[in-house]
Amino acid sequence: MRQSNLFTKTRKLAPKDEVSKNAQLLIRAGFIHKEMAGVYSYLPLGRVVLEKIERIVRDEMNKIGGQEIKMATLHPSEPWKQTGAWDNVDVVFKILSRTEKEYTIGQSEEEIATPIAQEYITSYKDLPLALYQIGQKYRDELRAKSGIMRGREFTMKDMYSFHETQEDFDRFYHTAKEAYLRVYERCGLVAKATEASGGAFTTKLSYEFMVLTDAGEDDILYCDKCSYCVNAEISDSKAGGGCTRCNIGSLARAKASEVGNIFDLGTKYAKDFDFTYKNRDGKNVHPIMGCFGIGITRLMGVIVEACSDEKGIVWPKEVSPFAVHLIAITGGNKDIIAEADRLYELLVDNGIDVLFDDRDTRAGEKFADADLIGISTRLIISEKTMTEGSVEMISRVDGVSTMIPDSEVIRRLTD
Repeated sequence: MRQSNLFTKTRKLAPKDEVSKNAQLLIRAGFIHKEMAGVYSYLPLGRVVLEKIERIVRDEMNKIGGQEIKMATLHPSEPWKQTGAWDNVDVVFKILSRTEKEYTIGQSEEEIATPIAQEYITSYKDLPLALYQIGQKYRDELRAKSGIMRGREFTMKDMYSFHETQEDFDRFYHTAKEAYLRVYERCGLVAKATEASGGAFTTKLSYEFMVLTDAGEDDILYCDKCSYCVNAEISDSKAGGGCTRCNIGSLARAKASEVGNIFDLGTKYAKDFDFTYKNRDGKNVHPIMGCFGIGITRLMGVIVEACSDEKGIVWPKEVSPFAVHLIAITGGNKDIIAEADRLYELLVDNGIDVLFDDRDTRAGEKFADADLIGISTRLIISEKTMTEGSVEMISRVDGVSTMIPDSEVIRRLTD
Protein backbone atom coordinates (compact mmCIF):
# COMPACT_ATOMS: atom_id res chain seq x y z
CA MET A 1 0.00 0.00 0.00
CA ARG A 2 1.12 3.52 -0.74
CA GLN A 3 1.11 5.56 2.45
CA SER A 4 -0.27 8.55 0.57
CA ASN A 5 -3.45 6.47 0.10
CA LEU A 6 -3.63 5.17 3.67
CA PHE A 7 -6.94 6.17 5.24
CA THR A 8 -5.43 7.12 8.61
CA LYS A 9 -2.83 9.69 9.63
CA THR A 10 -0.56 9.77 12.66
CA ARG A 11 -1.12 12.12 15.59
CA LYS A 12 1.43 13.83 17.81
CA LEU A 13 -0.78 13.65 20.89
CA ALA A 14 -3.13 11.03 22.27
CA PRO A 15 -6.55 11.89 23.73
CA LYS A 16 -6.23 13.33 27.23
CA ASP A 17 -8.58 10.71 28.68
CA GLU A 18 -6.31 7.82 27.65
CA VAL A 19 -3.73 6.91 30.28
CA SER A 20 -2.64 3.46 29.11
CA LYS A 21 0.36 3.18 26.81
CA ASN A 22 -1.36 0.76 24.43
CA ALA A 23 -4.31 3.06 23.77
CA GLN A 24 -2.14 6.16 23.46
CA LEU A 25 0.21 4.60 20.92
CA LEU A 26 -2.46 2.76 18.95
CA ILE A 27 -4.58 5.90 18.62
CA ARG A 28 -1.61 8.12 17.74
CA ALA A 29 -0.39 5.64 15.11
CA GLY A 30 -3.84 5.24 13.56
CA PHE A 31 -4.59 1.64 14.52
CA ILE A 32 -7.76 2.24 16.57
CA HIS A 33 -10.47 4.82 17.13
CA LYS A 34 -12.14 5.27 20.51
CA GLU A 35 -15.94 5.22 20.49
CA MET A 36 -16.41 5.35 24.27
CA ALA A 37 -14.79 3.90 27.38
CA GLY A 38 -14.01 0.24 26.69
CA VAL A 39 -15.17 0.29 23.04
CA TYR A 40 -12.85 0.84 20.07
CA SER A 41 -13.08 0.58 16.31
CA TYR A 42 -10.14 -1.04 14.52
CA LEU A 43 -8.86 0.91 11.53
CA PRO A 44 -6.96 -0.57 8.54
CA LEU A 45 -3.63 -1.02 10.35
CA GLY A 46 -5.33 -2.35 13.49
CA ARG A 47 -7.50 -4.76 11.54
CA VAL A 48 -4.44 -6.26 9.86
CA VAL A 49 -2.68 -6.83 13.18
CA LEU A 50 -5.79 -8.47 14.65
CA GLU A 51 -6.06 -10.75 11.62
CA LYS A 52 -2.43 -11.80 12.02
CA ILE A 53 -2.95 -12.61 15.70
CA GLU A 54 -6.10 -14.54 14.82
CA ARG A 55 -4.17 -16.46 12.13
CA ILE A 56 -1.58 -17.55 14.70
CA VAL A 57 -4.24 -18.58 17.22
CA ARG A 58 -6.27 -20.42 14.56
CA ASP A 59 -3.18 -22.26 13.35
CA GLU A 60 -2.24 -23.48 16.83
CA MET A 61 -5.80 -24.46 17.76
CA ASN A 62 -6.21 -26.43 14.55
CA LYS A 63 -2.94 -28.25 15.20
CA ILE A 64 -4.25 -29.67 18.49
CA GLY A 65 -7.54 -30.80 16.96
CA GLY A 66 -9.77 -27.81 17.58
CA GLN A 67 -12.65 -27.41 15.12
CA GLU A 68 -13.67 -23.86 14.36
CA ILE A 69 -17.31 -22.83 14.44
CA LYS A 70 -19.10 -19.48 14.64
CA MET A 71 -21.59 -19.19 17.47
CA ALA A 72 -24.45 -16.75 17.85
CA THR A 73 -23.74 -13.43 19.51
CA LEU A 74 -27.37 -12.76 20.49
CA HIS A 75 -28.41 -15.35 23.08
CA PRO A 76 -31.81 -16.26 24.49
CA SER A 77 -31.99 -15.82 28.25
CA GLU A 78 -33.27 -19.36 28.94
CA PRO A 79 -29.94 -21.24 28.86
CA TRP A 80 -28.34 -18.54 30.99
CA LYS A 81 -31.12 -18.93 33.55
CA GLN A 82 -30.69 -22.71 33.37
CA THR A 83 -27.03 -22.45 34.42
CA GLY A 84 -27.65 -19.71 37.00
CA ALA A 85 -25.42 -17.23 35.18
CA TRP A 86 -28.31 -14.87 34.39
CA ASP A 87 -28.55 -13.83 38.03
CA ASN A 88 -25.05 -14.72 39.28
CA VAL A 89 -22.71 -13.20 36.67
CA ASP A 90 -22.77 -9.44 37.12
CA VAL A 91 -21.18 -8.48 33.78
CA VAL A 92 -23.96 -9.99 31.64
CA PHE A 93 -25.73 -7.45 29.42
CA LYS A 94 -29.52 -7.95 29.58
CA ILE A 95 -31.74 -6.87 26.70
CA LEU A 96 -35.53 -6.64 26.70
CA SER A 97 -37.08 -6.83 23.24
CA ARG A 98 -40.28 -5.19 22.02
CA THR A 99 -41.98 -8.57 22.50
CA GLU A 100 -40.97 -8.62 26.20
CA LYS A 101 -38.53 -11.46 25.55
CA GLU A 102 -35.17 -11.31 27.33
CA TYR A 103 -31.83 -11.75 25.55
CA THR A 104 -28.16 -11.23 26.22
CA ILE A 105 -25.15 -10.65 24.01
CA GLY A 106 -22.50 -13.24 24.70
CA GLN A 107 -19.85 -12.56 27.31
CA SER A 108 -18.90 -16.24 27.18
CA GLU A 109 -20.34 -19.18 25.25
CA GLU A 110 -20.79 -22.14 27.62
CA GLU A 111 -24.54 -21.67 27.42
CA ILE A 112 -24.41 -21.97 23.62
CA ALA A 113 -21.55 -24.43 23.10
CA THR A 114 -22.86 -27.05 25.53
CA PRO A 115 -26.31 -27.53 23.91
CA ILE A 116 -24.65 -27.61 20.47
CA ALA A 117 -22.27 -30.38 21.56
CA GLN A 118 -25.14 -32.20 23.29
CA GLU A 119 -26.88 -32.75 19.96
CA TYR A 120 -23.88 -34.55 18.46
CA ILE A 121 -22.18 -36.33 21.37
CA THR A 122 -24.20 -39.47 22.14
CA SER A 123 -21.43 -42.04 22.68
CA TYR A 124 -17.94 -42.27 24.12
CA LYS A 125 -16.88 -42.77 20.50
CA ASP A 126 -17.71 -39.10 19.88
CA LEU A 127 -15.14 -37.97 22.47
CA PRO A 128 -12.91 -36.11 22.91
CA LEU A 129 -14.18 -33.04 21.09
CA ALA A 130 -12.88 -29.45 21.03
CA LEU A 131 -14.89 -26.63 19.44
CA TYR A 132 -13.66 -23.05 19.21
CA GLN A 133 -14.56 -19.73 17.73
CA ILE A 134 -12.99 -16.30 17.31
CA GLY A 135 -15.64 -13.65 17.80
CA GLN A 136 -16.94 -10.62 19.64
CA LYS A 137 -17.69 -10.63 23.37
CA TYR A 138 -19.54 -8.09 25.47
CA ARG A 139 -19.20 -7.49 29.21
CA ASP A 140 -20.88 -4.84 31.32
CA GLU A 141 -17.68 -3.64 32.97
CA LEU A 142 -18.35 -0.94 35.54
CA ARG A 143 -14.99 0.63 34.89
CA ALA A 144 -13.46 -0.16 31.53
CA LYS A 145 -9.77 0.70 31.69
CA SER A 146 -6.31 -0.10 30.34
CA GLY A 147 -7.20 0.75 26.75
CA ILE A 148 -7.95 -2.33 24.65
CA MET A 149 -6.73 -4.61 27.45
CA ARG A 150 -10.03 -4.40 29.36
CA GLY A 151 -13.10 -3.40 27.44
CA ARG A 152 -16.84 -3.74 27.17
CA GLU A 153 -16.57 -5.08 23.62
CA PHE A 154 -13.61 -7.21 22.57
CA THR A 155 -12.52 -10.08 20.35
CA MET A 156 -11.84 -13.45 21.94
CA LYS A 157 -10.93 -16.99 21.01
CA ASP A 158 -12.91 -19.35 23.23
CA MET A 159 -12.65 -23.12 22.95
CA TYR A 160 -14.80 -25.72 24.70
CA SER A 161 -13.62 -29.31 25.08
CA PHE A 162 -15.53 -32.43 26.10
CA HIS A 163 -13.93 -35.56 27.61
CA GLU A 164 -14.66 -39.03 28.95
CA THR A 165 -12.36 -38.79 31.96
CA GLN A 166 -10.46 -36.33 34.10
CA GLU A 167 -7.26 -37.94 32.83
CA ASP A 168 -8.22 -37.16 29.24
CA PHE A 169 -9.00 -33.55 30.15
CA ASP A 170 -5.62 -33.27 31.92
CA ARG A 171 -3.92 -34.64 28.80
CA PHE A 172 -5.68 -32.12 26.59
CA TYR A 173 -4.96 -29.33 29.06
CA HIS A 174 -1.24 -30.04 28.77
CA THR A 175 -1.49 -30.08 24.96
CA ALA A 176 -3.44 -26.80 24.93
CA LYS A 177 -1.01 -25.23 27.40
CA GLU A 178 1.90 -25.91 25.04
CA ALA A 179 -0.12 -24.52 22.12
CA TYR A 180 -0.88 -21.37 24.11
CA LEU A 181 2.79 -20.85 24.89
CA ARG A 182 3.58 -21.19 21.18
CA VAL A 183 0.92 -18.55 20.38
CA TYR A 184 2.53 -16.06 22.74
CA GLU A 185 6.03 -16.84 21.53
CA ARG A 186 4.97 -16.27 17.92
CA CYS A 187 3.44 -12.95 19.03
CA GLY A 188 6.81 -11.89 20.48
CA LEU A 189 5.88 -12.47 24.13
CA VAL A 190 7.00 -14.72 26.97
CA ALA A 191 4.06 -15.92 29.04
CA LYS A 192 3.87 -17.91 32.26
CA ALA A 193 1.14 -20.44 33.07
CA THR A 194 -0.12 -19.19 36.41
CA GLU A 195 -2.27 -20.95 39.01
CA ALA A 196 -5.38 -18.94 39.89
CA SER A 197 -8.88 -19.34 41.29
CA GLY A 198 -11.70 -20.39 38.98
CA GLY A 199 -13.62 -17.14 39.42
CA ALA A 200 -17.22 -17.04 38.23
CA PHE A 201 -16.87 -20.12 36.03
CA THR A 202 -15.83 -22.85 38.48
CA THR A 203 -14.62 -23.45 42.01
CA LYS A 204 -11.74 -25.56 40.66
CA LEU A 205 -8.21 -24.28 40.21
CA SER A 206 -7.73 -22.59 36.85
CA TYR A 207 -4.70 -21.44 34.91
CA GLU A 208 -4.05 -17.96 33.61
CA PHE A 209 -1.35 -17.10 31.11
CA MET A 210 0.51 -14.01 32.26
CA VAL A 211 2.96 -11.69 30.53
CA LEU A 212 5.22 -9.62 32.75
CA THR A 213 4.51 -5.93 32.17
CA ASP A 214 4.36 -2.83 34.37
CA ALA A 215 0.89 -2.21 32.95
CA GLY A 216 -0.36 -5.49 34.38
CA GLU A 217 -3.41 -5.65 36.59
CA ASP A 218 -2.26 -8.70 38.56
CA ASP A 219 0.58 -9.53 40.91
CA ILE A 220 2.22 -12.89 40.39
CA LEU A 221 4.91 -14.90 42.16
CA TYR A 222 7.18 -16.90 39.89
CA CYS A 223 10.15 -19.19 40.45
CA ASP A 224 13.53 -18.14 39.06
CA LYS A 225 14.51 -21.77 38.44
CA CYS A 226 11.41 -23.63 37.22
CA SER A 227 8.08 -22.88 35.52
CA TYR A 228 6.08 -22.53 38.76
CA CYS A 229 3.96 -19.39 38.83
CA VAL A 230 0.96 -18.41 40.97
CA ASN A 231 -1.37 -15.44 41.28
CA ALA A 232 -0.26 -13.68 44.47
CA GLU A 233 -3.88 -13.15 45.64
CA ILE A 234 -4.53 -16.87 46.23
CA SER A 235 -1.10 -17.88 47.50
CA ASP A 236 0.29 -18.09 51.03
CA SER A 237 3.79 -17.77 49.57
CA LYS A 238 5.77 -14.56 49.74
CA ALA A 239 8.34 -12.93 47.49
CA GLY A 240 11.81 -14.17 48.40
CA GLY A 241 10.46 -17.45 49.73
CA GLY A 242 11.43 -20.84 48.41
CA CYS A 243 9.66 -22.53 45.52
CA THR A 244 7.47 -25.38 46.74
CA ARG A 245 7.60 -27.16 43.37
CA CYS A 246 11.33 -27.49 42.63
CA ASN A 247 12.66 -26.72 46.15
CA ILE A 248 15.61 -25.01 44.50
CA GLY A 249 14.56 -21.60 43.24
CA SER A 250 13.14 -18.59 45.04
CA LEU A 251 9.96 -16.65 44.26
CA ALA A 252 9.97 -13.19 42.70
CA ARG A 253 6.98 -10.83 42.62
CA ALA A 254 6.03 -8.98 39.45
CA LYS A 255 3.21 -7.13 37.74
CA ALA A 256 1.66 -9.12 34.92
CA SER A 257 -1.19 -8.98 32.47
CA GLU A 258 -3.45 -11.92 31.67
CA VAL A 259 -3.45 -12.98 28.02
CA GLY A 260 -5.34 -16.27 28.27
CA ASN A 261 -6.92 -18.77 30.63
CA ILE A 262 -7.97 -22.37 31.00
CA PHE A 263 -10.84 -23.55 33.21
CA ASP A 264 -11.61 -27.10 34.26
CA LEU A 265 -15.42 -26.90 34.25
CA GLY A 266 -15.93 -30.48 35.39
CA THR A 267 -19.49 -31.67 34.81
CA LYS A 268 -21.27 -28.45 35.87
CA TYR A 269 -22.63 -27.45 32.46
CA ALA A 270 -23.36 -31.02 31.40
CA LYS A 271 -25.51 -31.41 34.52
CA ASP A 272 -27.19 -28.04 33.98
CA PHE A 273 -28.36 -29.19 30.55
CA ASP A 274 -28.90 -32.85 31.48
CA PHE A 275 -26.23 -33.71 28.91
CA THR A 276 -25.21 -37.38 28.99
CA TYR A 277 -23.68 -39.92 26.63
CA LYS A 278 -23.31 -43.69 26.62
CA ASN A 279 -19.98 -44.70 28.14
CA ARG A 280 -18.03 -47.90 27.42
CA ASP A 281 -20.25 -49.82 29.87
CA GLY A 282 -23.46 -48.59 28.23
CA LYS A 283 -24.29 -46.23 31.10
CA ASN A 284 -25.45 -42.63 30.75
CA VAL A 285 -22.74 -40.33 32.14
CA HIS A 286 -21.89 -36.63 31.98
CA PRO A 287 -18.87 -35.50 29.92
CA ILE A 288 -16.14 -33.46 31.57
CA MET A 289 -15.82 -30.03 30.02
CA GLY A 290 -13.02 -27.46 29.69
CA CYS A 291 -12.93 -23.83 28.61
CA PHE A 292 -9.89 -22.26 26.93
CA GLY A 293 -9.80 -18.51 26.28
CA ILE A 294 -7.43 -16.07 24.58
CA GLY A 295 -8.37 -12.41 24.39
CA ILE A 296 -7.37 -11.40 20.86
CA THR A 297 -7.76 -7.63 21.24
CA ARG A 298 -6.36 -7.84 24.76
CA LEU A 299 -3.33 -9.68 23.40
CA MET A 300 -2.80 -6.90 20.87
CA GLY A 301 -2.78 -4.37 23.72
CA VAL A 302 -0.33 -6.41 25.76
CA ILE A 303 2.01 -6.69 22.75
CA VAL A 304 2.06 -2.89 22.50
CA GLU A 305 2.68 -2.52 26.24
CA ALA A 306 5.57 -5.01 26.14
CA CYS A 307 6.98 -4.16 22.69
CA SER A 308 7.35 -0.40 22.50
CA ASP A 309 9.85 2.33 23.28
CA GLU A 310 9.91 6.09 23.67
CA LYS A 311 9.43 6.52 19.91
CA GLY A 312 6.47 4.23 19.37
CA ILE A 313 5.40 0.63 18.79
CA VAL A 314 7.91 -2.14 17.98
CA TRP A 315 5.83 -4.87 16.37
CA PRO A 316 7.20 -8.43 16.53
CA LYS A 317 7.76 -9.73 13.02
CA GLU A 318 4.83 -12.18 12.79
CA VAL A 319 2.20 -9.62 13.86
CA SER A 320 3.66 -6.53 12.18
CA PRO A 321 0.95 -4.80 10.08
CA PHE A 322 3.28 -4.96 7.07
CA ALA A 323 6.43 -6.99 6.50
CA VAL A 324 8.31 -3.92 5.25
CA HIS A 325 8.09 -0.14 5.54
CA LEU A 326 9.65 1.30 2.38
CA ILE A 327 10.69 4.94 2.82
CA ALA A 328 11.79 7.13 -0.07
CA ILE A 329 13.92 10.17 0.79
CA THR A 330 13.76 11.86 -2.60
CA GLY A 331 14.36 15.58 -2.13
CA GLY A 332 12.38 15.94 -5.34
CA ASN A 333 14.94 13.89 -7.29
CA LYS A 334 13.05 12.16 -10.10
CA ASP A 335 15.59 9.34 -10.36
CA ILE A 336 15.14 8.45 -6.68
CA ILE A 337 11.36 8.61 -7.07
CA ALA A 338 11.53 6.27 -10.05
CA GLU A 339 13.83 3.83 -8.22
CA ALA A 340 11.56 3.80 -5.16
CA ASP A 341 8.54 3.08 -7.38
CA ARG A 342 10.46 0.28 -9.10
CA LEU A 343 11.41 -1.35 -5.77
CA TYR A 344 7.86 -1.03 -4.47
CA GLU A 345 6.49 -2.84 -7.52
CA LEU A 346 9.21 -5.50 -7.19
CA LEU A 347 8.25 -6.15 -3.55
CA VAL A 348 4.57 -6.39 -4.43
CA ASP A 349 5.24 -8.71 -7.37
CA ASN A 350 7.19 -11.02 -5.04
CA GLY A 351 4.32 -11.22 -2.55
CA ILE A 352 5.98 -9.07 0.12
CA ASP A 353 3.49 -7.01 2.10
CA VAL A 354 4.79 -3.44 2.03
CA LEU A 355 3.76 0.01 3.20
CA PHE A 356 5.43 2.53 0.86
CA ASP A 357 5.93 6.02 2.29
CA ASP A 358 5.68 7.89 -0.99
CA ARG A 359 4.48 11.10 0.64
CA ASP A 360 6.00 14.44 -0.34
CA THR A 361 7.12 15.37 3.16
CA ARG A 362 10.28 15.88 5.21
CA ALA A 363 12.57 12.94 6.02
CA GLY A 364 12.28 13.62 9.76
CA GLU A 365 8.50 13.32 9.62
CA LYS A 366 8.71 10.07 7.68
CA PHE A 367 11.15 8.53 10.16
CA ALA A 368 9.10 9.69 13.17
CA ASP A 369 5.94 8.18 11.69
CA ALA A 370 7.79 4.95 10.89
CA ASP A 371 8.99 4.71 14.51
CA LEU A 372 5.48 5.33 15.80
CA ILE A 373 3.78 2.81 13.50
CA GLY A 374 6.49 0.28 14.31
CA ILE A 375 6.70 -2.02 11.27
CA SER A 376 9.44 -4.54 12.03
CA THR A 377 11.67 -3.97 8.97
CA ARG A 378 12.43 -0.71 7.19
CA LEU A 379 13.95 -0.15 3.75
CA ILE A 380 15.38 3.27 2.89
CA ILE A 381 16.03 4.63 -0.59
CA SER A 382 17.91 7.91 -0.74
CA GLU A 383 20.56 9.73 -2.74
CA LYS A 384 23.24 7.91 -0.72
CA THR A 385 21.83 4.44 -1.43
CA MET A 386 21.32 5.29 -5.11
CA THR A 387 24.98 6.30 -5.38
CA GLU A 388 26.10 3.02 -3.83
CA GLY A 389 23.61 0.88 -5.77
CA SER A 390 22.18 -0.42 -2.53
CA VAL A 391 19.25 -0.19 -0.13
CA GLU A 392 19.47 0.51 3.61
CA MET A 393 17.69 -2.10 5.76
CA ILE A 394 16.91 -1.14 9.36
CA SER A 395 15.45 -3.34 12.10
CA ARG A 396 12.84 -1.57 14.22
CA VAL A 397 13.62 -3.98 17.07
CA ASP A 398 17.28 -3.15 17.61
CA GLY A 399 17.96 -0.31 15.17
CA VAL A 400 20.69 -2.25 13.35
CA SER A 401 21.28 -0.81 9.89
CA THR A 402 22.67 -2.81 6.97
CA MET A 403 23.45 -1.70 3.43
CA ILE A 404 22.47 -4.43 0.98
CA PRO A 405 22.80 -4.60 -2.81
CA ASP A 406 19.61 -4.04 -4.81
CA SER A 407 19.84 -7.59 -6.12
CA GLU A 408 19.78 -9.05 -2.58
CA VAL A 409 16.65 -7.28 -1.26
CA ILE A 410 14.09 -9.95 -2.12
CA ARG A 411 16.28 -12.81 -0.91
CA ARG A 412 17.03 -11.08 2.40
CA LEU A 413 13.33 -10.46 3.03
CA THR A 414 12.20 -13.97 2.15
CA ASP A 415 14.94 -16.04 3.82
